[in-house]
Amino acid sequence: MSFHYFAGAACRALTARKDGPSLYDVCDPVLAGPASGDPHLAKFYKTALGNPALRILLRRAGLPELRDETRLARLREALTRARDDAEPDWAALGRPVADLVDAIPLEHPKPPPVPFAGTMPRQAQIDGAIRDCAQHLLRSFRQNGFLPTYAAFNLIGDPDVRGRELIMALTGLNSRGYKNSSLLFNLARVFIARSQARGVINPPWTGIAEPMWEPVQIRHRSAYYDAFFIEALLSYIETGLASQTDATAAKRAIADMVDFCINISREEVRGTDGARFDVITALAPAPHPRFSRFFAQIKQDLGFGVYVPDCDTTACSISAAMQAGSNDPILDQPLLDFYAGYQVRAGINEPRVTVPLNDNIDFEGGVATWIDNLKGERPYGNDLDPTLNLDILEVSFRNLARWKILETPARLATVHRIIGFQKRLAASGAFANPRSHIYYLPELYSAYFGRCYAAFLALPLAAQAAIDPDGDFDFIRHRVLSYVQGELMAAEMNVFDAALALIALGHLGADPRAFAPALNVIIAQFGEGGRRGPFRAYEWNKMKTPTRILVGGPEVTSAFVLMGLAVARRAMVGRG
Repeated sequence: MSFHYFAGAACRALTARKDGPSLYDVCDPVLAGPASGDPHLAKFYKTALGNPALRILLRRAGLPELRDETRLARLREALTRARDDAEPDWAALGRPVADLVDAIPLEHPKPPPVPFAGTMPRQAQIDGAIRDCAQHLLRSFRQNGFLPTYAAFNLIGDPDVRGRELIMALTGLNSRGYKNSSLLFNLARVFIARSQARGVINPPWTGIAEPMWEPVQIRHRSAYYDAFFIEALLSYIETGLASQTDATAAKRAIADMVDFCINISREEVRGTDGARFDVITALAPAPHPRFSRFFAQIKQDLGFGVYVPDCDTTACSISAAMQAGSNDPILDQPLLDFYAGYQVRAGINEPRVTVPLNDNIDFEGGVATWIDNLKGERPYGNDLDPTLNLDILEVSFRNLARWKILETPARLATVHRIIGFQKRLAASGAFANPRSHIYYLPELYSAYFGRCYAAFLALPLAAQAAIDPDGDFDFIRHRVLSYVQGELMAAEMNVFDAALALIALGHLGADPRAFAPALNVIIAQFGEGGRRGPFRAYEWNKMKTPTRILVGGPEVTSAFVLMGLAVARRAMVGRG
């Protein structure tokens, strides 16, 4: 959006007629004074919602129904109970906020259709974009000593989180601080979504993946992100377009990131059977995540002090390390034995998923996200994401022989159950519904399925037959291709959408002529990132609770564009 858009939106928010009590009229009497009860609730309110900039923006955002003194008192009573009760009844005190959340008019983006653009960019343009994206990554690594990613809050929240899902979060999360932030963020989003402030906080955009608006972005480092940066730089080397100097620099960066993934971010945990495993934590201990001192304190104040390992970061880190040629002993662990303890089986461990925001899908066979640390902490409760399960399959295929999967019936059964989970998603069409996903978009699921499918096709035919005797992967492939070509690429795309489309199409064996629309979007938008890189920052993954927290960055966009173009180039050159 242009400066003129934001100036106009801000002016409308600041001059709107106030129609009922504001967020601050509701909360200040309970949370703005001296702290009592649980001190975190008031601290969170003052830090995240009571800051001067947001107060100015929301000072005229009122809700007419709160003129009803009974309803206003009920809402304040809920906040008081959340503050003062030693063991709050979160379902009860969350209900007044949940009722307001259900009045928010939010929906997912619906880009308009566009005609098919069949003219291909020149090969030199594609190769030039690959080199420029790689140069961006290498330059950033050289300047920062790592490849940064960024987190940004969108306070309007996620369209999939309604009142029902808020109650799920309040009752299913374990950390009181995380419950506090979920309660207050969801209260605030009502005032934002139903006021002129909405235009400032949630401006419209092109395509599906949400751009990450400045100025407030939190820079950090995680093994999960490094794993995909490793894959991007490996794909650059494999194109043959890298100069000797660039190839050497890329290999050095890869070696550093592999070390960060499997050594610095390593953490020991117990499996459900008591056996010990080394896994990869979402955020390594300070100072490794590279937060600034300011944001490190803000993170603590907002209730995000404890991070635990997760199944996705572990899978992607192990996969990236293996692709980079590592022989670290951590790769020898048969992780499927560990994942089996987190795999949902109806009637056995189904309650493991305590925050089922995507309960429109059947969890049977899926592996839950978060891993209990040695202290038994589980601040986020647990959820289950389809895309995460693709990453578990992908790393399992790469380690098929090392982990003796075909020779071990229990491990092969774990793989079969995950494939069954994925087939049901494809058969129902639920994979294309944003509500089915916790951390990702359907288009990213499609790209990651392509990545998983490529690892499957790299196996010997006999191994493929043992893993997928019923041809489920081919069935899923056709469904995903239909979505990418018939829905995603038939509508207006941004650069990140286009990169994900290329990754899916290239890995899934689509006709290279189908690449044209996505290639044209990328080439046409080259340079949109200005001084920060070839492209803007877009939504790569997200948290739906406590509010919509996006993760991405200019380097992330360059990495995915590089991978998409490299996959497309390989298919096009092979066809020629």
